[in-house]
Amino acid sequence: MTDFSPGAASAPHAPRVFTLSDFDFSLPPELIAQHPAPERSASRLLDGRAMQPVDRIFRELPGLLREGDLLIFNDTRVVKARIFGEKASGGKLELLIERVLPAESGNPGNEVVAHMKVSKKPLPGSVVHMAGGRKAGGFDAQLLGRWPTEDGPLFRFALHAPAGESPWELMDRHGHLPLPPYIERQQNTDHDPQSAKDEAEDSQRYQTVFARNPGAVAAPTAALHFDEGVLAELAARGIERASVTLHVGAGTFQPCKTENLAEHQMHSEWYEVPLATLAALERCRQRGGRVVAVGTTTVRTLESWARTGQATGDTNIFITPGFGFQVVDVLITNFHLPKSTLMMLVSAFAGYAHVMGLYRHAIAQQYRFFSYGDAMLLERVSG
Repeated sequence: MTDFSPGAASAPHAPRVFTLSDFDFSLPPELIAQHPAPERSASRLLDGRAMQPVDRIFRELPGLLREGDLLIFNDTRVVKARIFGEKASGGKLELLIERVLPAESGNPGNEVVAHMKVSKKPLPGSVVHMAGGRKAGGFDAQLLGRWPTEDGPLFRFALHAPAGESPWELMDRHGHLPLPPYIERQQNTDHDPQSAKDEAEDSQRYQTVFARNPGAVAAPTAALHFDEGVLAELAARGIERASVTLHVGAGTFQPCKTENLAEHQMHSEWYEVPLATLAALERCRQRGGRVVAVGTTTVRTLESWARTGQATGDTNIFITPGFGFQVVDVLITNFHLPKSTLMMLVSAFAGYAHVMGLYRHAIAQQYRFFSYGDAMLLERVSG
């Protein structure tokens, strides 16, 4: 029976030392899904719980779980965080707003931190004009410096709008959905009918049906396969549902670049485990049920809480083979990029050799990969 007590770690897995090259594989580019399946639950599901994989359809999932299991989702909502603008000199730039900073002393609630794509970075104090700037119905942004430190990877801006709109309102009005870099889309929706069609599709399908708390720049993609029919059948089978929030950052798409995994600096993301979910976890433990995490973001949230005892905060947890899982028993996840930290997480969860074998099977059977791709079902290997 799972012990959910913070700090109650299980024994580590295999003692082998892994390097970055261990998580590389060759993926035919045509298997990178550019559009979602016609129906959410019509995507494929690779059942990888046993030694031999089984090819299924995602809507079969409720029948693969048990009465008394607890299914936990990430209820974050993707925001239109990608905004185009220009410097005072006229040079083009792009902001990807990673986080809206809470209102506090010295910050009236209009400050954000963002990735900035520009040929030459402006100096602190400079004002850039976003979506045409205030004079053209957009807004201005003043660069305050780097974040979270003076040489940090992100940039801190104060946003100034004509009507004093909040950063959330400005993103909703002027922003674009920040699709992953491997999904190819046209940017000019005003003149390209196909681009407008793509944007309408993405606005609906690159969002889970239960997305509630805005703040992510990427979707918790394993949850994209769930629709109302699957959720209703899960409830009918006595499978409880609960949620956590982890606002997925752009760092989720950044590959690990150091061969020595210990040298990799993991990105930080904000999470919360609500009191209702903590109570659901305790009920699950009492009845001997299993915790089924929908997506790697849910795993990172639950295991961060288990290790620290903190139900809310920032996490940069880095899960690699040898990690002692404390909460999650079953994982539903999409197929991940080569050399990514998410490949390392699923390998830690279900066993490196087993996961690599599943990926070889998925490629041979032409499963669709990454955010709009298919899913797989995994069980945690015993310590």
